[in-house]
Amino acid sequence: MRKCGDEVRELLHDGCPVACLGDAPFGYVNVFASHVNVGFFHGAALPDPARLLEGTGKFMRHVKLRPETTTNAAALSRLIEAAYSDIKARVENG
Repeated sequence: MRKCGDEVRELLHDGCPVACLGDAPFGYVNVFASHVNVGFFHGAALPDPARLLEGTGKFMRHVKLRPETTTNAAALSRLIEAAYSDIKARVENG
C-alpha cells in the first residue's frame, strides 16, 4: 500500500496501520492470532474477479491471509492498486 504513491501516508488507528491518501483511508492491515486481514474501506466497490474479498458490510471488505493457505499475491496487488485508484478518484472528484 505504501508503494501506491508518494502521497500515501500510514497512520495508526486503534492500533492498526491504515493507508491513507491525505486524510482519506483506503486500506488497512489487522493482525489476529490465526490470520491477518488486509482490508479496504470501499472494498464493496472494487472489482474482484479472483473472489478474494470477504465481508458483507455496505462498504468495507477484507482479504483474510492465513499461514497455511497460499495467497494469490497478484490478485491481492490488483485489489490494493484498485483501492488506491478508487480513493484517488473519490478525493479528486469530491
